[in-house]
Amino acid sequence: MTIQSNVTTLLESKGIAFKIIEIPLSEDKKPIRSLEELLSAQGLDPQSVVRSVVFKGEQSGFCLLAVAGGGRADWALLRNFLGERKCRMAEYAEVPEATGYVVGAVPPIALPEGLRVLVDNSVSAYETVVIGSGVLGYALALKSADLLGLLQDKPQGSFVKVE
Repeated sequence: MTIQSNVTTLLESKGIAFKIIEIPLSEDKKPIRSLEELLSAQGLDPQSVVRSVVFKGEQSGFCLLAVAGGGRADWALLRNFLGERKCRMAEYAEVPEATGYVVGAVPPIALPEGLRVLVDNSVSAYETVVIGSGVLGYALALKSADLLGLLQDKPQGSFVKVE
């Protein structure tokens, strides 16, 4: 199985190995099964999904937070880090505008030049992580060290609430 996107092109150009995971979609383009169920069936840790959370700061504009393990963004930490008084989740229609990808396929890499990216420390907690492929219905599994190498120039820290 092969797919073509800016994400796979970037990974291939850097010689980074990845595995394509198909996520069956219903007729209305919604996942039939949860990604976590699919990962468990393939022997991957369901918590290893790196979600790309898109939000908007009052002054700083759109920003993407890459976070693994199901952690929830800590808005106070994000506001403080960005020097913002207010932040909000990006609206559904704003996500493609900000990232170039549809909701459900947004990766933490191969993004528009001006989009600020923050990387939560949780990404390094997994040997293998799963990211959006840029194509709805597919995800990519790769080594977290490879992903973090691609994100090494992005701010990294703790941006989620500790439960």
